[in-house]
Amino acid sequence: MDIQKIRNDFPILSREVYGKPLVYFDNGATTQKPRCVVDAIVDEYYSVNANVHRGVHFLSQKATELHEASRERVREFINARSTNEIVFTRGTTESINLLAYSFGEAMMKPGDEVIISTMEHHSNIVPWQLLAERKGISIKIIPINDQGELLLDDYEKLFTAKTKLVSVVHVSNVLGTVNPINKIIAVAHQHGVPCLVDAAQSIPHMKVDVQEMDADFLVFSAHKVYGPTGVGVLYGKESWLDKLPPYQGGGEMIQHVSFEKTTFNELPFKFEAGTPDYIGTTGLAKALDYISNIGMDQIAAYEQDLTEYGLQRLKEIPGMRIFGEAPERGSVISFLVGNIHHFDMGTLLDRLGIAVRTGHHCAQPLMQRLGIEGTVRASFGIYNTKEEIDVLVNGIQRVSKMF
Repeated sequence: MDIQKIRNDFPILSREVYGKPLVYFDNGATTQKPRCVVDAIVDEYYSVNANVHRGVHFLSQKATELHEASRERVREFINARSTNEIVFTRGTTESINLLAYSFGEAMMKPGDEVIISTMEHHSNIVPWQLLAERKGISIKIIPINDQGELLLDDYEKLFTAKTKLVSVVHVSNVLGTVNPINKIIAVAHQHGVPCLVDAAQSIPHMKVDVQEMDADFLVFSAHKVYGPTGVGVLYGKESWLDKLPPYQGGGEMIQHVSFEKTTFNELPFKFEAGTPDYIGTTGLAKALDYISNIGMDQIAAYEQDLTEYGLQRLKEIPGMRIFGEAPERGSVISFLVGNIHHFDMGTLLDRLGIAVRTGHHCAQPLMQRLGIEGTVRASFGIYNTKEEIDVLVNGIQRVSKMF
């Protein structure tokens, strides 16, 4: 990997913050965008912008071709069987809400159960709580050990005849833990239960094959994989999506409407009410092209080396506490230093040009399990370097001396 060439593709990385070169370590929240993604978005607005699927004129036809080519690109990237299994949404959060509503309405009744884990993002907790309030279902939690790994023996004991779905994160956005998702899915299937995978933090960093893992549903966001904001994907096996009712009503998702009865469109359009972000889907496809051209295996190896170096350097700092020590981990490091509040550390690092995330990272139940209020989180992407990690370490040491 030619890191300098990659960095040159991201204009924002050349800017300064408070007179310091920007060091961007907030990739877990959102990634920066390569020039090719932004250029593709601008070009489509200026050359073929028209609403998709409904027009017979030239621009509408061209915009539709680009939109559906993007769907095929996503299908290929995650190795889904059919584009019927690729539903475009506004992001991971909407994808999970869509499934919680549609699956909950069709497949769950009072007393039924969904299994999630201690390390879930709020977007994979709150939708199920809303369903619990609406339909009286129960939520069961997979516990973790002190290293930040799921306790799989305890997981298997959670299943009952009323378990209807497992919904688990692939990579923790706090601990960096890479969960053994193939085994988690296999156990669910042994009990006849489908599994939803939150791949928001894994898609940018490693190869994800929905057929190999045998996922029933999988969700991710474009903006975390070097694409635009406001676009996401819900993958679902066609056999499951066929059974589920629409999440929203309106144009596009219908086949025929009368005041007496409405029939719904075929997959995947049944779940895509209204005008889609057809410009954003082009940006997502271009982002997937970009990282595919680099190579997902190369990205995974580079980021693993970067993360190992980061862990090694951070552990040299007196008073350093790192949260999440699973041997299989992604490119996320959450930490605290002594008694320095995470907000203070993040604010002062920002004055040095270093962008990190502070707080509970939308994972408050996990923070309660860890016995803390929040952490500082450094999360790495394809354009980060060991030299930037050295800048982070020097910055932390400088801030530490102030306390």
